[in-house]
Amino acid sequence: MTTTTQEMKAITVVNQDAGKAPFYKEVAIMTWRDLITTLRTPSAILPSIFINVFFLIINHSTFGRSAGFLPELAGKDYLGFILPLSVISASLGGAGITGQNLVRDIESGYFNKLLLTPVSRVAIVLGPILSGAVFLAFQALIIIGLGLAMGLSVETGVLGVLALVGVAVLTGMGLSGYIVGLALRTGNSGAVQAGSFLFFPLTFITASYVPLDLLDGWLKTAARINPITYSIEAGRSLMLTGWEGDTLAKGILACGILAALTFAYAMSSLKARTARS
Repeated sequence: MTTTTQEMKAITVVNQDAGKAPFYKEVAIMTWRDLITTLRTPSAILPSIFINVFFLIINHSTFGRSAGFLPELAGKDYLGFILPLSVISASLGGAGITGQNLVRDIESGYFNKLLLTPVSRVAIVLGPILSGAVFLAFQALIIIGLGLAMGLSVETGVLGVLALVGVAVLTGMGLSGYIVGLALRTGNSGAVQAGSFLFFPLTFITASYVPLDLLDGWLKTAARINPITYSIEAGRSLMLTGWEGDTLAKGILACGILAALTFAYAMSSLKARTARS
């Protein structure tokens, strides 16, 4: 594969501006390029959106009425209970697409050219992670929009919707950091695809369809140490009960720790790849 005109333009902009431009501009360049690459491949975008929309409709149709028999959900809208799960699950798709974009850059030789520029190594890693987060925000808004069309009532209003998108984006940054690190460490699309599925069980080893207090045994223990649990719980509180500072803080803290750990992994993977070059 050869370097495209757009890629050469990005390299030129970075070379011209990196020595004098502020850090945020370097990050913006890297993020924007990855977003453009993603938008050029709708076949990678649409399946992720379709799957999460499909499961939202199916889960609501299957469990919507039966949820009334659960004391913790009595009088509450099950659509508001299940929707945060679909929003958080969408983060898996955003992370996977970002990883595949990075692998293609490595295989085409573009990434090696990028390393020759004076652009910050942090910006090189952070750009794809933020791109995945932006893509996730787009998916989250589509899913929430569908929920509103299905009759969803949001207890915290518009600000609550924005807060849910924010929690989802922070979760997506954590997952994207891991996938970016895996792409940098292996440079292999198969490894990245397989690595994406490691996070898939996290959406089931949690309080997926019933409240956390109704889980039992090993599943309840696993759910309590699963950071995704706290993201989903934060989203559910925003949808169903209102502004619960403690629940929201736990969700943000869990996502923040996950994002910090995976970003550190991505940076170490970049260092390992640079050492091999």
